Amino acid sequence: MDALNVAVTRGELVESRHRAHAVRVRDGEVVEFWGDPELVAYVRSVAKPLQALPLADYDLPSHELAIACASHEARPEQLVAVRALLERGGFATEDLECGAEHGSRLRHNCSGKHAGFLFLCRARGWDAEGYRLPGHPLQEELLALVAGTVGRPAGEIAMAIDGCGVPTFALSLTEMARMFAGFAAGRPQGMETIVAAMTGHPELVGGAQAADTLVMQALPGAVAKRGAEGVLCVGLPDGTGVALKVEDGAYRASYAAAGAVLGIPELAERPLRSSRGDVVGSIAVEA
Repeated sequence: MDALNVAVTRGELVESRHRAHAVRVRDGEVVEFWGDPELVAYVRSVAKPLQALPLADYDLPSHELAIACASHEARPEQLVAVRALLERGGFATEDLECGAEHGSRLRHNCSGKHAGFLFLCRARGWDAEGYRLPGHPLQEELLALVAGTVGRPAGEIAMAIDGCGVPTFALSLTEMARMFAGFAAGRPQGMETIVAAMTGHPELVGGAQAADTLVMQALPGAVAKRGAEGVLCVGLPDGTGVALKVEDGAYRASYAAAGAVLGIPELAERPLRSSRGDVVGSIAVEA
């Protein structure tokens, strides 16, 4: 099937179009796809539930586990959760190696993940300095975890540096979808704890208008995570996994693509608004 074409309409004119590739898997097999199901992309923040998995061994509060998986919007309740996780490990904001957003490392949308990394360093007895670097024991453990989850040798997985300074991994959409199908089923071991935290606190994982939060709120029991450059993955309670990538990286198109693939009408067609909040068009998958 052809890739999904997401049209941005302003007034009567289609102003822009975005192509989205997507795949649906069940029981490890591809059951439906749009575009190229073997398209390889960096997972970006979609990896956060797996990067948070080692935290499941430490009996942390669910809201702290959720914020470790988050691409947050620096809302007050999200920053409270990041601070709590930082303090639990005995660290402060200046120990975060994610860089700053709006003048603060705490406000970086990956600060929860980094707070979780610092906690793991303290819990495992590792030196926290440079925890973000590929050669650090933490990052070596996480690479092995990714490789084991997708069933490939670690040396075969292409890597780069994510926006927050840590390694990111290149996987095919089919591999991503299988990974999230496993998450929904509690695989790897301990993932049920991470999924319960995310689905119990979807507003911490993203934000009021974040695609992953909206998917989890629309589909009870589903676990969803968005990533930069238009990546979104979902694991459904029936064992289905879905992964999509907007070809040009436009995040706004991921809502409509996800809505079309998952059958969520309020995402499949979303209003295009002016800075005043007035509806001036729409964003939707073309028939």
